Amino acid sequence: MTKFKEEDAWIFNPEKECMTREEFEELQLRRLKKVVKYAYENVPFYKDLYDENGVSPDDIQKLEDIQKLPFITKDDLRKTYPFDLQAAPKDDWVEVHSTSGTTGIPTVAAYTQKDLDIWAESTARGLASVGVQKDSIVNVAYGFGLFTGGHGAQYGAQKIGALAVPMSSGNTKKQMNFLMDFPADFLCCTPSYALYLAESFEKEGIDPKSIPLKGGLYGAEMWTEEIRQKLESKFDISAQNIYGLTEVIGPGVSTECHIKEGMHIAEDHFYPEIIDPETLEVLPEGEEGEIVFTTLTKTGMPVIRYRTKDITSLNYHKCDCGRTTVRMSRITGRSDDMLKVKGVIVFPKQIEEVIMKMDELSPAYQIIVSRPGTLDEIEVQVEIDQANFSDSMTDLEGFRTKIARNIKDAIGIGVKVTLAEPYSIPRSEGKAKRVIDERDFS
Repeated sequence: MTKFKEEDAWIFNPEKECMTREEFEELQLRRLKKVVKYAYENVPFYKDLYDENGVSPDDIQKLEDIQKLPFITKDDLRKTYPFDLQAAPKDDWVEVHSTSGTTGIPTVAAYTQKDLDIWAESTARGLASVGVQKDSIVNVAYGFGLFTGGHGAQYGAQKIGALAVPMSSGNTKKQMNFLMDFPADFLCCTPSYALYLAESFEKEGIDPKSIPLKGGLYGAEMWTEEIRQKLESKFDISAQNIYGLTEVIGPGVSTECHIKEGMHIAEDHFYPEIIDPETLEVLPEGEEGEIVFTTLTKTGMPVIRYRTKDITSLNYHKCDCGRTTVRMSRITGRSDDMLKVKGVIVFPKQIEEVIMKMDELSPAYQIIVSRPGTLDEIEVQVEIDQANFSDSMTDLEGFRTKIARNIKDAIGIGVKVTLAEPYSIPRSEGKAKRVIDERDFS
């Protein structure tokens, strides 16, 4: 039994979240025609790309015609760094955000006031679905600065009229004090940081359930159903998923309602497609593949058929919450960060699912891929959760072997399991870095 009550969840914009499929498609086509023409006329990159591929805005006569347009990728965004993909004149820019650029040149996006209004609306829809009301307090512990995470949650809370507390990430001791002294109803942060907060409270002898949180939206990293269960159990809350990316607008592109059977895409603003990442063929409803987004209303930096690399599927059936917006399933991996080890495709999430099902282990873990000789090796470092580890369970070697066997059953290849000292695996106050690939492919 959680402190969250289903009757507190509500639909922020029924007019746009509960349309018929025919109404959605009519609106999407109208907006698709407009944004393709807008991008073609205002962004030289799009004009050159479409001219090279023999397509023009006039070719968009039905929704399916979007498939005539070429995809764009992060490489295209890097080539147009910093502002060559912006469509709106600089005088209309009111805010700039950027990706971290940890894997190369960062992606920079300028936002118009209209873009910020759309962002706030989209995120407000998700916050309403977890129960945020006008009299709620929302603690936002995503990062701020150029990162979009914290800003989106703050704008959404303020759109509802709730009180937003922009704590940002980091300074965990101060965050703990704030959650006790200035109690929030909802917490928005990465799931790994939420679990770290719970662990930090427990180390201080404080039961996380005593913190009066009801729920929150957790994202900015892939997480599993097992992590959700741990998070809900630790805090006695409803933990719901949120998805977004800077290239499209930020968090709020899709959010999970209290039914928790997929994330509702704000498809009046963001048109989704699922493609086979190898053949680039558009896949039918229900099939898993790479999700591609087209921004239908964004004016600062419109993106058209942007390949996200995120693996998911779509469900167009009406949800029990009353919304009719298409739902995307939980992200199961990325087409560009899957590991190929000994010829086998491995997604880190597969290993995480095994670890999270074992109560004797803490949520902290790390995967290290190396090639000491000619063969790849995977080492999985895990920590014993002393609170749940039986004193009578003295056969640590047998336990380590059990973990290794469970992981091999899940991924199909053997791994080395290392039992690390409690609290020795690095925690993150932002996005958790779970995988270290030490192989040299040069």
